[in-house]
Amino acid sequence: MLERLRLPGLGGWEEDPLWGKFYDWTVEHPRAGGALWKAGIGSDLDRLYAAAAEIGRQRAGSSVLDVPCGGGVALRGLRPGQGVRYIAADISQSMLDRTRAVARQRQVAVQVETVLADAGHLPFADGEFDLVVSFTGLHCFPDPHRAVREMGRVLRAGGVLTGSALLNDTGLRYLPMRQVGRFAGLLGPGATSADVRDWLDEAGFTGIAVTLSGALGYFRATKR
Repeated sequence: MLERLRLPGLGGWEEDPLWGKFYDWTVEHPRAGGALWKAGIGSDLDRLYAAAAEIGRQRAGSSVLDVPCGGGVALRGLRPGQGVRYIAADISQSMLDRTRAVARQRQVAVQVETVLADAGHLPFADGEFDLVVSFTGLHCFPDPHRAVREMGRVLRAGGVLTGSALLNDTGLRYLPMRQVGRFAGLLGPGATSADVRDWLDEAGFTGIAVTLSGALGYFRATKR
């Protein structure tokens, strides 16, 4: 199975580690979280909010896949009464439970379905989704290349894949962070900007854009 890695002593990704809760807290508290993002990873938190806003532009009847959904931070982009089918997928049941709680708080629960799923073996049909979002997920997977192929497989022609990841070519400033993350079991091998572009091209995408923001890279592409 293509599972995210285990954090010794603090819980693996399957168990919703403390880092996951801290990440969610930073996203939900723009002032303090924005300062922490800028200081820690040199990134602008507003970029995440802007990327998640694409969810809210989907038409009624559209299908959206959020993988890995984590604690449901991308749900900030979903509007009450929007009329979309939103599938939140993750390998952690605890994270799915937190996503359901966030959906209720945001009054979008009627549109949200949670699915326990492995990113390397997504239990969905080819071309099932109009939009796939994957925020801060690729760097957690042992095989991010395979995960990109799966995301491309379940996306329809003309659909969009967008997301973000810690990338390996963002400078020496962030190298210690990546090394510590891998030692702790939080991070997989990751990818460079060029890797992400190549994988998206191989998976059948066009209009590929990768934009760096500190340690993060934001990517967006359209399925051919």
